[in-house]
Amino acid sequence: MKTPVQNFTVAEAEGGQKLLQYLTRRLDGAVPPTALQKFIRTGQVRIDGKRCKPFDRVAAGQIVRMPPYEIKAPHNAPARQNATPGHDLDILHEDDDLLVIVKPAGLPVHPGSGHPFALTSILRARYPDAPFRPTPAHRLDRDTTGVLLVAKSYRALRAIHEAMTTGTAHKDYLAWVWGEWALGEVNDWVTLRDRLAKEGGPGRERVEPSEDGKEAVCKVRLLGVMDTASLVEVRLETGRTQQIRAQLASRGYPIVGDPKYGGGPPPMRLHAWRLVLPDAAFCAPPDWEGPWLVKRLRRASLAACREEDLGRPSASAPPDAPE
Repeated sequence: MKTPVQNFTVAEAEGGQKLLQYLTRRLDGAVPPTALQKFIRTGQVRIDGKRCKPFDRVAAGQIVRMPPYEIKAPHNAPARQNATPGHDLDILHEDDDLLVIVKPAGLPVHPGSGHPFALTSILRARYPDAPFRPTPAHRLDRDTTGVLLVAKSYRALRAIHEAMTTGTAHKDYLAWVWGEWALGEVNDWVTLRDRLAKEGGPGRERVEPSEDGKEAVCKVRLLGVMDTASLVEVRLETGRTQQIRAQLASRGYPIVGDPKYGGGPPPMRLHAWRLVLPDAAFCAPPDWEGPWLVKRLRRASLAACREEDLGRPSASAPPDAPE
């Protein structure tokens, strides 16, 4: 069965995308990119009645003609089916362009092997009629908690990516690591620089230092020490997969609760506590308790997050390090 000819009006939130991006999102992945490119190349897709190219950018108010195509299930239909009620988002801030959530442990940002349900599934169910489907602007590992930005318009997505690429945005994490930190004194920033590459087969993949890997850079400072563990703050300068976990573990400081890198059983004590953009900042404390409690942090979506004071470990008895 084929669809009729469709004429889409580009919404304000969709403006600025490349035509191929726009149609892929608007059609929910029902037409492969190669088929879309063929439709565009042969003049069957038009913008305001004129021929166009795949990478022309669409503007709000323009009319995009889409020719008939075979109706097939979207490639991400399984994720939609798994978007069941009962998975509420912990929303820190929301406006017309931006949604800021505090991601819980165990929730992947995107579906993957063995994890069909993801944050994108929740967003799909929560905003079924959005002209521009809210899109995570960056990633957090499945078991990492904390502040995550979701763009509700293409202009917001583009602005966030530009800020992260140019270094005008930064992400700060809190982590408990096993061992007494010896790479610097309290509040002294030290730079960790490695080349990281994925090693191991499916299901056993780890990120390890490798001469053939991609450059990974972060800054770390010590906040406090217990007998068996240290609390550190990490500021990312690059965004490699599992970067913080791999860089700390390779120096003998695995993150508490990270079994993949030698930190013992979960929950993992790694939390994205603050994210600063050129014109906004958002912060949220981890919900750690007992000896892992971090004091004086507060939730906020104000400029005050830029200078939020970090706490120190609680006075509870220190835990046992993994054997």
